[in-house]
Amino acid sequence: MRQALAEAQQALAEGEIPIGAVVVLDNTIIGRGHNQTERLRDVTAHAEMLALSAAANFVGNKYLGACALYVTIEPCVMCAGASAWAQLRQVVYGAEEPKVGYRRHSPSLLHPRTQVRSGVLAVECAALMQDFFRGKRR
Repeated sequence: MRQALAEAQQALAEGEIPIGAVVVLDNTIIGRGHNQTERLRDVTAHAEMLALSAAANFVGNKYLGACALYVTIEPCVMCAGASAWAQLRQVVYGAEEPKVGYRRHSPSLLHPRTQVRSGVLAVECAALMQDFFRGKRR
C-alpha cells in the first residue's frame, strides 16, 4: 500500500485527484497507476484502470487471477467492474469512498473469488483526499 500511496502523491503533484494503485504478483509490482483523468482528458484514466492495463501488458493476459490490486481509495463501480473482469485474486484498499465507492452502489460487483481487504493505511489514504479537496474549496 505504501507504493500505492507513492502513486497517489504523484497524482497530487500533477494536480489530479490523489488516488494511486499497484498490481502485485508474487510480491512483485507488475503494474502501477495514478489518476490521470485531467492530464489525458479521459474519464476512464483512473489509477486502477491504468495499473490493471499495465499488469495485463506485463503478463500478456487480460486475466490477473493470481494478482492483488492495492489502491488507496475504495474503487468506483467502473474500476470494480474492470477488477471483476480481470478476475483478481484480491483487492486491497485504504480508505472507504462513501459517495462513489462500488460497495454503496453494487457491493457484489467484484468477481466471486476475489478477496477484499479494506482499511489498510486508511488514515494516510483518507488524509491525501481530504487535503486535496480542502485545498479546492478555498
